[in-house]
Amino acid sequence: MDREQLDTWCEKGILGLVLAILIYSPLAFGAVPQEGLDYFIVVEWLTVLILAVWLIRFCVNPKHRLLWPPICWGVLAFTAYAVGRYFTADVEFIARQELIKVLVYATLFFAVLNNLHRQETTQVVALALIFLAMAISLYAVFQFLTTSDYALHLLKPEGYRKRGSGTFMNPNHLAGYLEMILPLALAFTLTGRFELLMKVFLSYATLAIFAGLCSTLSRGGGLAAAVSLSVFFFWLWRERDYRKRALIVLASLIVFLAAFLWRADVGPERRERITVAAQVEDMRFRLWQPAVAIWKDHLWFGAGPAHFDYRFRQYRPADPVLQPRPDRVHNDYLNTLTDWGMAGAALVLSCWAAFYYQVFRGWRFVQRSQSDLGAKRSNRSAFVVGGAIGLLAILVHSFWDYNMHVPANAILTVTLLAIVASHYRFSSERYWHTVRWPLRVPVTAVLLGGLAFLGSQAWKRSIESYWLVRSARAQANSDAELNALQQAFQAENKNFETALRIGNLYWDRSKQGLEGYKEVARQGIEWFNKSMELNPYDPHGFISCGQCLDEIGDHAAAAAAFKQAETIDANGWFTQARIGWHHFQTEDYVTAKQWLLQSQTNMPNPKLNPVAYDYLMRVEEKLKNSPPPK
Repeated sequence: MDREQLDTWCEKGILGLVLAILIYSPLAFGAVPQEGLDYFIVVEWLTVLILAVWLIRFCVNPKHRLLWPPICWGVLAFTAYAVGRYFTADVEFIARQELIKVLVYATLFFAVLNNLHRQETTQVVALALIFLAMAISLYAVFQFLTTSDYALHLLKPEGYRKRGSGTFMNPNHLAGYLEMILPLALAFTLTGRFELLMKVFLSYATLAIFAGLCSTLSRGGGLAAAVSLSVFFFWLWRERDYRKRALIVLASLIVFLAAFLWRADVGPERRERITVAAQVEDMRFRLWQPAVAIWKDHLWFGAGPAHFDYRFRQYRPADPVLQPRPDRVHNDYLNTLTDWGMAGAALVLSCWAAFYYQVFRGWRFVQRSQSDLGAKRSNRSAFVVGGAIGLLAILVHSFWDYNMHVPANAILTVTLLAIVASHYRFSSERYWHTVRWPLRVPVTAVLLGGLAFLGSQAWKRSIESYWLVRSARAQANSDAELNALQQAFQAENKNFETALRIGNLYWDRSKQGLEGYKEVARQGIEWFNKSMELNPYDPHGFISCGQCLDEIGDHAAAAAAFKQAETIDANGWFTQARIGWHHFQTEDYVTAKQWLLQSQTNMPNPKLNPVAYDYLMRVEEKLKNSPPPK
């Protein structure tokens, strides 16, 4: 096999691996962890393989060229900033997991840009995305029509039921995925160069994607789609050859939407679920105020990569609506400011500014000649228009959601960014760079470094996940569960949640009051100390440590631990209930009652908050039977 043939096979290998990621990530619940399974690990391994194949291609082809349009500088700068910010983050583990995602997305961007820019390749990617979106959309419509509460084999959270979500758990995230592909499908259907049969399939796929988007009942997704489609049809209207088709398609979509809204079965149960969903989603607006406060306190460099979820507790207002764990800000722009600060947000903004500058500046170079007879059909221009407008949709939707933190949507975003940006090569030859010495040295070093780091992290995460799954399947509070968790912590000794779970196992055993229970409690305290050291912003380690200390009679040390938990999360119902429990142990019933009542106010559901309800009754009984003050 000669070098040229091997180079061709490497290019096809990268195409296959990229397609595998693009297909797998939305089908695996958006590559979002579910029930203890981390589906993103597969994406990591496929990215490692892409780096390996790209490195082989780079080595066998001495004339390998790099495509480097202006957006690449912004992507490279943010990636370097993410690496630097990781080393200064307060919580190493969560910062590293976020850095891994950034590196995976950056790798995919540069790999797609430099290996999948040929027209035949981009057409394969586009058609794969369109027909995959069609299949997921049909499943979402099925869920909507049958009022199914399941995404594949998993039960969806209550706020997301009776809505189409496809293979995603959250209907809003499916809307974010489909709204990016819908303009691409429309552009290929109306302006692409295909045979009649393929046009029919594309028309059907476009209608299915639109139906799937409607079935999500996502307000943010609907608004984003409306904005992007308005831009798309405005562009078509400016193209004289497409005006009639644009009017026909627009009228068809409007009629379909009207029929959908008229015929949709919105019975009492569905209306109740939609109301619950609206209440859950409206929580996002209340999150913005504490998010702004976090950003103001960490103006330039942010609180840290993925740190919002843990730093939020210190800024949580006394609001029962804000008691659930927020995870993200539900606004990608504000989330970027809280996690990465002004510096990181400016770099992200520079990437988008460079991208759309390239789209407008290079548009005339991707169009077909005006002298062509009839409509100027072109798959090249169809991808640029459809991709650029699809990315506009996700930018609009990001004002109300966190689609960029859903791996499947982020992967789709960087893929569209890379392929559309690659078309800027038609404007000038100066964006091509043949990699010769000495440029081969840093390029090789970067590929080897990325391969080594992502490979080692994927291996470590795989071993940890294996043992975490073993622990979840073991009998509760058994030696098998404890051993599996200890093995998981040995594989990843920075995971504070694993240390906390191990400590809680010892704490549960010490509560049984068997012989040597104090020594068992002290073992739990050791693990809680590890958890607190690894993440000083998580109150659960301090709470559990305080409970163990109360169990062995060291109430003074327990008071200090609970005081620290109060400093971290004074307005959290879980923290308030446990502080009330602590004061009950020290027989300070008046203070205990105050904390337990606050916890009840913030979480009035006795099934979710049994400690507050149970111990409040005990406190009332103690106060009733206590002698009156002298």
